[in-house]
Amino acid sequence: VGYDTIDVPALTRAGVRLTNTPDVLTDDVADTALMLLLAARRRLVAGDAHVRSGEWGRSGPLPLTRSTAGKHVGIVGLGRIGSAIARRCEALGLVVGYFGRSEKPGIGYRYFADVVALAEWSDILIAATSGGAGTRAIVSAAALEALGPEGSFINIARGSVVDEPALIAALRDGRLGTAGLDVFENEPFPDTAFRDLDNVVLYPHHASGTEETRDKMAQLVVDNLAAHFAGRALLTPVN
Repeated sequence: VGYDTIDVPALTRAGVRLTNTPDVLTDDVADTALMLLLAARRRLVAGDAHVRSGEWGRSGPLPLTRSTAGKHVGIVGLGRIGSAIARRCEALGLVVGYFGRSEKPGIGYRYFADVVALAEWSDILIAATSGGAGTRAIVSAAALEALGPEGSFINIARGSVVDEPALIAALRDGRLGTAGLDVFENEPFPDTAFRDLDNVVLYPHHASGTEETRDKMAQLVVDNLAAHFAGRALLTPVN
């Protein structure tokens, strides 16, 4: 759905139309955000290893983890996917706040005009904004610091939206509690420093990677092509 790596003005100048695949992947991506949130805060991967290795029987229970219900979740970008994440967070008993370019009318969530202020209010910060130059490192070192040692950062947006070296340092030093990441600055070869951190859950940019959603995405591509060659309006034009 994202097209931040495509030179849209150049396509437009050349008379080439661009389409993308919005809406059809919203639910799976939102579900992945919640999956990463719970996996990070409840240390799912560490718990799995604790059982598989036999360490549970040898050394006893896993250390206590962090709860979710009743906490504050801040969503950076309340578009289609961000809104779907917010609805799921409400169902988990979380209090929702958000950052966007402007406040959305008729939304009951608390609005923040600054990401650092949102992070300071939040126990969990979820990046769901679009990529590109305008959002590069919008989740800054200061925002991660404000989120704090008991906070969690979840990213299903783009690796570019967070200051990745600052994120690694904060996780390593314990200045940020946990993270769940589906996206990275350098894909498919993320910074190897992530491998040594046991307080981050890593996922291979696979939030939309279900049979059902990829079928719908492919069908939308075909439908756009059919519309183009039939001289009809494109279903999901970008330019």
